[in-house]
Amino acid sequence: MKDGLYSIHVQLGDGRERKGSGVLVFNNGTILGGDAFLFYTGHYAVTGSTVRGEVIVNQHTPSHDANPIFGGADVGIGFSGAFDDQQATISGMGLVGSHSMIFRATLRRIASIEGVPEFRLQRGVLSPVT
Repeated sequence: MKDGLYSIHVQLGDGRERKGSGVLVFNNGTILGGDAFLFYTGHYAVTGSTVRGEVIVNQHTPSHDANPIFGGADVGIGFSGAFDDQQATISGMGLVGSHSMIFRATLRRIASIEGVPEFRLQRGVLSPVT
């Protein structure tokens, strides 16, 4: 699995109707990411074309209108799946209180970490650092 920024789309299993989307950065064994209400931190390891990892999901912003995928609870998640250079399909289980929630997710690599230009604000305009 190449280091980079990935979009993630999650679908709960077991007949649950909830879905979620966000972004994740995979970088040298570390996972960081989030969406409008949740943030994700964790670790992963790669063996061949299989990825395995653990993520903690925490709510950073409560919402009265939206219902985050795990109901806003802090959730520990274990996952595994297959990947190629541009995408991954993973499945896993999160423990919400005393209930387990099974999910499937698709990840798509949307940006590389290598060669990302550095920018800084100069006179109100973002300019590349040279």
